[in-house]
Amino acid sequence: MTLRKGEKMTISIQEHMAIDVCPGPIKPIKQISDYFPRFPRGLPAAVDRSSSALRPALSQPSVSPSEAPREDEEDVDQLFGAHGTTPAEQPAKSQAPEELVDPEGYESDDCTTLGTLDFSLLYDQENNALHCTINKAKGLKPMDHNGLADPYVKLHLLPGASKANKLRTKTLRNTLNPTWNETLTYYGITDEDMIRKTLRISVCDEDKFRHNEFIGETRIPLKKLKPNQTKNFNICLEKQLPIDKTEDKSLEERGRILISLKYSSQKQGLQVGILRCAHLAAMDANGYSDPYVKIYLKPDEDKKSKHKTAVKKKTLNPEFNEEFFYEIKHGDLAKKTLEVTVWDYDIGKSNDFIGGVVLGINAKGERLKHWFDCLKNKDKKIERWHTLTNELPGAVLSD
Repeated sequence: MTLRKGEKMTISIQEHMAIDVCPGPIKPIKQISDYFPRFPRGLPAAVDRSSSALRPALSQPSVSPSEAPREDEEDVDQLFGAHGTTPAEQPAKSQAPEELVDPEGYESDDCTTLGTLDFSLLYDQENNALHCTINKAKGLKPMDHNGLADPYVKLHLLPGASKANKLRTKTLRNTLNPTWNETLTYYGITDEDMIRKTLRISVCDEDKFRHNEFIGETRIPLKKLKPNQTKNFNICLEKQLPIDKTEDKSLEERGRILISLKYSSQKQGLQVGILRCAHLAAMDANGYSDPYVKIYLKPDEDKKSKHKTAVKKKTLNPEFNEEFFYEIKHGDLAKKTLEVTVWDYDIGKSNDFIGGVVLGINAKGERLKHWFDCLKNKDKKIERWHTLTNELPGAVLSD
């Protein structure tokens, strides 16, 4: 091609793309897939590697000897380490192939991003208690500007997550590998709860100036636990899962109460113990209640059977541990009914009814069994948990 004086040489875009940046004869430019090969699924790693080594040679068109690249020119794959090995190392590596990850069998990388949690659970069937021991966490996700976190653990029982069944550990400062060794206990847990409830364990980062931040969670169906046997867990935290609000409302409870009954032959009367309540409904704007308990032994012709406990401020899991005595003959107890009601104390307005339970010969289920066992076993204290109901037949719902 001859050029006139002062005329610039023009090159088409096709010619430009075909010219290699290296000096020497023009040769085809390799595809990007030659530098980063993708191995087909189902083939052994050794076959994949050997076939990938042959792929560039097969994909290149045949060239004449005059167009062949110089021998002292370094191979681009070797120069940039596309496979991470030199040709001399290649056969040795093919003898010990890397284990390939099956994309369909791969679940999540939450273990590496959110961390792991070590804890144990124990269902004490005799005392209706669920003991949750939070041991430690490892490799938590950094949440603060310093690359650390201020983690704590909180527990909820599902369905029906609320402040009433929320428990939490202390907060540990500036660590991604906290060790708590704390035991948190739920009281009033029945065999029915162990069948239908799930324990939600969340790890959060406490922030003094903003809302606390969620790190990760795990959920354990309580039916996985065997009574009176400790089960240990060390599992990966997961991202936050939604809670079914509809299911929560359908299984909403007013709370539970632990009552003890004992007929004393020596004192000729009935001893009623109001021990504690658990998971009470929140009646105040702050999300808590100020609960107290009233009891009546009816029929109460003289209206002298009323007893009440002290008020426990701002709690949904109060402990009372108070006992009341009714002087009555053992034979007359079969005609009586014990009414127990739980109230929220308010200043300047009527107290709110939280829930109640009736024990007596006309009751059903556990309430009848508790009353019958008391009559049958004199001088023996019998403790039982009872679920509070919204309405109490024959009770006056005002204080």
